[in-house]
Amino acid sequence: METESEPYVRLASLRQLHQAMADMNTARSLADTLQTVADGVVHALGYEMACVNLARPDGDLVVAAFAGNSAAEALITGRVGPRASWERRLNMGERWGDLIFIPHTEGWILDDDDVPQWYTDGPAPRFEDEWHPSDRLFAPMYAPGPQGGGTSGELIGVLSVDRPRNGRRPGAWGREALQMYAFQAAIAISNARLRSNMQRALVRLEREQQALRASEESFRQAFEYAPSGMAIAEMGGDQHGRILRTNDALCRLLGRPASAMRRYSFSDLVHPEDIGTLLRTSAEGGRAELRLRRRDGSHIWTSLRNSVVADAADGPRFLLTHVEDIEERKRRELALAHRASHDSLTGLPNSAELRSRLAARLCTRPQSAHPAVDAMDAAYGDAPHNDLVLDSGGHRFDFDFPPQLPGPGPYDGHDHHVHAITPEGDRDDGTKGLAVLFCDLDGFKSINDRFGHNAGDAVLIEVARRLSGGVRDGDTVARLGGDEFVILADGLGRADAADLAVRLRNEIIQPIRAEGRAVRVGASFGIGWAHCGMTADEVLKSADERMYIEKRSRPKQHRRAG
Repeated sequence: METESEPYVRLASLRQLHQAMADMNTARSLADTLQTVADGVVHALGYEMACVNLARPDGDLVVAAFAGNSAAEALITGRVGPRASWERRLNMGERWGDLIFIPHTEGWILDDDDVPQWYTDGPAPRFEDEWHPSDRLFAPMYAPGPQGGGTSGELIGVLSVDRPRNGRRPGAWGREALQMYAFQAAIAISNARLRSNMQRALVRLEREQQALRASEESFRQAFEYAPSGMAIAEMGGDQHGRILRTNDALCRLLGRPASAMRRYSFSDLVHPEDIGTLLRTSAEGGRAELRLRRRDGSHIWTSLRNSVVADAADGPRFLLTHVEDIEERKRRELALAHRASHDSLTGLPNSAELRSRLAARLCTRPQSAHPAVDAMDAAYGDAPHNDLVLDSGGHRFDFDFPPQLPGPGPYDGHDHHVHAITPEGDRDDGTKGLAVLFCDLDGFKSINDRFGHNAGDAVLIEVARRLSGGVRDGDTVARLGGDEFVILADGLGRADAADLAVRLRNEIIQPIRAEGRAVRVGASFGIGWAHCGMTADEVLKSADERMYIEKRSRPKQHRRAG
C-alpha cells in the first residue's frame, strides 16, 4: 500500500483493498472470515505479517488466524493472551486514531509478557520513519454499536501487524486504510459469529424438533398400543373434562367406539354412587378407584390415575387419564370383606358386622328426658337446629330451637345424627324406634342329635332364608352364632315389632326339608329397643334377656311346633 509521500494512491491499491473487504464478508464460516482478515492485511495493506487475536467469552484473546509467515503461524496459532496483558498494551504507546503504535523505545518492556507475539529481525533504523524490528502496531476491533460506530461496542479482537513491506512506518493514508480495514473486519467477524450462532441454533432446533417428533411418536405408540385404557381430556374452560381421545384398550374395556367416547366425560360414565369419589379426586396427579358404565349398562371397577400434560410452556393443558381394569381384584377384595363380615354357612351378616351396624346407629348422647325433644330429633335430626318446622293436624308451627338443648347428656349443636329413641311405656304411643329382635330356635339341638349336623346346617340355612324374606329391604338379619339370630328393624312402633315377631315365628315353624325328611323347629323372640347412649352389647343383652323371659313364659311343649 502506497504512503502519503507519494503524490497519489493508485487505483489498483484501492481495488485490492475493496476486494479484501468484500472477501471478508463473503466467507462461509467464522474460521474462513478470520483467515481472510489476516490474508487481507498482508496482501491488500502491504504488511509482511498479520495476526488476528479473537476475544473469547471469558475475556482473554486467542490467536485465531495468522498470515505471512508459516513458522510463526505454527508457533503461536491457538495460544491465548490474558485480557489484562492486552489492556496494558492498548493503554500505552502512541494513538494513531483508533490504532495503537508502540515504538521500540517503549516496547522493550513487553518482550517478556505473556501475550503470544512474533516479530521479524532486522537492522536498526537509519532514518526517523523507518520501521524498527521491535515496533508494534495494533488495530483494535469493536463490535458494531447501536449507531453503527466502530468503537461503541465491546472489544471483539485485535489485529497485530508487523513490518510494512516498504520498511517504513505507515503514513496518514496507510493508517486510515488499516483503521478502515479493522472496522470492516469487526463487522465481518460479528456477522460470521452471528451466522455461526444461528447455524448452531438451527442445528440445535432441528435436533430438538427431531427429538420432539420422536417423543411424540413414542407417546402416540405408547398411548395407542398400551395394554390398559388411556384417555386425553380437556382441562379448564367450558369443556373441562370432555374426552378428546381414547385408545383401543379403553374402548374395548367399556365396549364403546372411539367416536362415541368423544361425546362423554368421565363424570358421564361413572357409577352414580362413585360420583363423589371422582369429584374428590384431584385433577393434577389424582387417583381414584370407581366404577365405569359399559355400553351394555353394566359397570366395571377401574383405577383412574390423572396426569397433566402441557402442550407448550404457556399453551393449553390436557388431562391424561390412565384407566386400569381392577374388576377381578375388587371382586376378590369384596369377597374377602364379605367373608370377614358374613356367616359362612347362611351368608347372613355375622356377629361383628351386626355390632358394627348397630353401633353406627347409636351415638353417645343418651335418650333425653324430654320425649318430645327426642321425637323431633328423630324426625328432624338432619335439619338445622334453629327454626324447626313441624306439621300437626295440617297446621304449621315454627319453633326457634336453641343450639344447645336442655336435658341430660352431652350434645353437639352441629350434630346432624338422627337419634335412635325408645317408644315410651308398654303401649304403642305412635313413637317409632329401632327394634332389635333376638331370635333363638327351639328344638334345634334335638335335630342335630337325632339327624346329624348336616341336617342342622340345612335347618339354619332355611331359617336364615325365611327370616331374610320376612323383613323389609334395609332391615338387617344377622346370625349371632349357633341357632341365635338377630333382626334390626328401624322405624317400628311396639305393635309393629310384635307383629313382625309373630310373622317371623309363623314362617320358621313351617316344616323344613333336611336330609330327605321334614323337620320342624320353633322360635322364641325377645324385642329390645336401641337408643342413643347405649352400646351395641347393651342393646343385644337387653333383647337377649327379653327373649329368655318370653321363652320361659311359654310351656315347654309349646316352644316348638313339632
